Amino acid sequence: MVTQNYNGANVKYFDAPHPIHLECGQTLTHVQIAYHTYGTLNVAKNNVVWICHALTANSDAADWWPGMIGKSLLFDTDKYFVVCANVIGSCYGTTGPTSINPATGKPYYRSFPEVTTRDMIAAHEQLQKRLGIDHIFMLVGGSIGAFQALEWSIMHPELFDKVIISANGARATPWVIAQSEAQRMAIEVDATYYEDRPGGGDKGLAAARAMALVSYRNYHTYNKTQAEPGGVKRNDYRASSYQRYQGDKLVKRFDAYSYVRLTQAIDSFDVGRGRGSIEQALSLIKAQALVIGISSDCLFPVEEQKYMAKHIPNARYAEVDSEFGHDGFLIEHEKLTTVISELMK
Repeated sequence: MVTQNYNGANVKYFDAPHPIHLECGQTLTHVQIAYHTYGTLNVAKNNVVWICHALTANSDAADWWPGMIGKSLLFDTDKYFVVCANVIGSCYGTTGPTSINPATGKPYYRSFPEVTTRDMIAAHEQLQKRLGIDHIFMLVGGSIGAFQALEWSIMHPELFDKVIISANGARATPWVIAQSEAQRMAIEVDATYYEDRPGGGDKGLAAARAMALVSYRNYHTYNKTQAEPGGVKRNDYRASSYQRYQGDKLVKRFDAYSYVRLTQAIDSFDVGRGRGSIEQALSLIKAQALVIGISSDCLFPVEEQKYMAKHIPNARYAEVDSEFGHDGFLIEHEKLTTVISELMK
């Protein structure tokens, strides 16, 4: 084992047999991958559903996506073999900044190299082979998970029958990059971040989460859920308490060093990099694709999903009407089940 283990339920660990040569030019010589599986791989090996998780999630997709994975649910574990792997750079069991650097015998912290979505896929591929999977029926991802699904379906188009992506774009726009940079700035002004220790940067991470949450929801959501009852107050606002609560909540389960590296991975995402153009990259996808937009998403507006659906050869666009903004891809279980089930028939 080369990283701190995540103590979630039913998590499994795999030591990758090969180094991962990162796009930044550095190499991770020893990589551990944390993952979850649900259901059983059938004899024909044609029932695999691979789910890619978003920014601060872990590999326990049944936990963070309730109502979607399990018996008689959309991804029925009596029928499908569902896999979800924690990405490199995270802090939930896969090698990341809190892992031990074999060259020093100490945790990486800030010295952990920059990673990209393509690097994450390189780790996924080693796990895929370890599990004996040579074909994936359906690849699924939302937000940053959709970055992974999109990239993987371009890198290895013959591997997938179907791909579902939601609440994402084909690249990180200046709008998204600006959000990420502002959040990293909040972490960097926390002096403890430079101490390279457990809990370093926690106050900055709380502020970064509060900033991010505003883009995950929207004007209408906050005005509805955080409105003050009984007149105008002069302090102790519900919206203020909510932001602090959400920041503290993330600090209890995540790590500032991982947050910095993963948001940098977001910023570097561009399927067109090295492939001529975004349109040329999307044209490489051979899977039947469903591109889902969330009507109120202000981080990745629906025009981005419509653009992708236009340029993926065998794709259709579906829109989920939601008041929850970007987070709608995590919350709207029933609506997502309706639009996805049509593709699964």
